[in-house]
Amino acid sequence: MLPLAVSWTYIGANFFSEIVLRGVWMTLQLSAIGMALGILLGTLFALARVAKAAPVRALALAYIWFFRGTPLLVQIVFWYFALPQVWPSWLPWNGQLSPFQTGILALAINEGAYMTEIVRAGIQSVDPGQLEAARSLGMTYRLAMRRIILPQALRVIIPPTGNEFIAMLKNSSLVSLISVSELFLVAKLQYSSTLRYFEWLIIASGWYLVLTTLGSVFQAWLEHRYGPASYSASAPRRWLAFGPHD
Repeated sequence: MLPLAVSWTYIGANFFSEIVLRGVWMTLQLSAIGMALGILLGTLFALARVAKAAPVRALALAYIWFFRGTPLLVQIVFWYFALPQVWPSWLPWNGQLSPFQTGILALAINEGAYMTEIVRAGIQSVDPGQLEAARSLGMTYRLAMRRIILPQALRVIIPPTGNEFIAMLKNSSLVSLISVSELFLVAKLQYSSTLRYFEWLIIASGWYLVLTTLGSVFQAWLEHRYGPASYSASAPRRWLAFGPHD
């Protein structure tokens, strides 16, 4: 069979097609929701990592150990195919999630394991004396974390979190295995039916580059807004309590 000639006109005609834009939107949903839930899980388990209670720390360590130590692809397959098999029959729900729900669950839980260590590093980068000072002023542990420690930790947390979101945009392609119609699956279905592998992979790669570039720009803005240069060393308490000021 003679190879098909590459058609750049075909690429241009399909780059903004409705089916491609739906795939891009699905990729954005998976990445944004998965990242938001991952940050939430990471923050909760990071607080568990620095807790005084040994069982709480052990639980957080077990979570990190398992979900960072097993491939994301295996986790996606487990949640979608294996969970219904072992789900107790006496429970009303059969354990079966939709492909979209499974994708969100797998991405969020996996990301949470990485975010746990990122947030923990941010928390531990803050001088412990600041927590002690806040407690001596009558703040509860929760309030001190929210108003004093976490705002300072942001300057350490934001750069790797931005990198994780960019990785999430690319990792979302793995959920195509369970038939979530994200960007890569759209391209795969199209090149399988048209045999235009080059064109459709260029379209998919182009959109991934667009999304990751926008993510990088947003990360740079966040680092500028909340990084070390965003507050004055002469007035750290004001920044800590209320956030950076222009």
